[in-house]
Amino acid sequence: MADEALFLLLHNEMVSGVYKSAEQGEVENGRCITKLENMGFRVGQGLIERFTKDTARFKDELDIMKFICKDFWTTVFKKQIDNLRTNHQGIYVLQDNKFRLLTQMSAGKQYLEHASKLTNFNIDVP
Repeated sequence: MADEALFLLLHNEMVSGVYKSAEQGEVENGRCITKLENMGFRVGQGLIERFTKDTARFKDELDIMKFICKDFWTTVFKKQIDNLRTNHQGIYVLQDNKFRLLTQMSAGKQYLEHASKLTNFNIDVP
């Protein structure tokens, strides 16, 4: 439980720090989002490389998505994805109804309409 609290505090401070630098005129707001996305991509890529180091190669896209939904998500967020959907054209939608990194933001009524849009993760597998 303590690890979870530390992770959430670190995440909140990182986002806050990036946006404070934008308020001070160092970076424009659009670049803040890009910076956060790039940080998330690098961390996710590193975690996936570390977690899959000793596993066999995946046979197809569905095996990759099952790994993300069951093993990866459970290791990182201590729960499985709530819903996995596909349009059978390479687009997968992962839905986590209680995504911890957004629950504090979505608890207020001010962000309620945006929270449901942000908890759907579209993954395009090439």
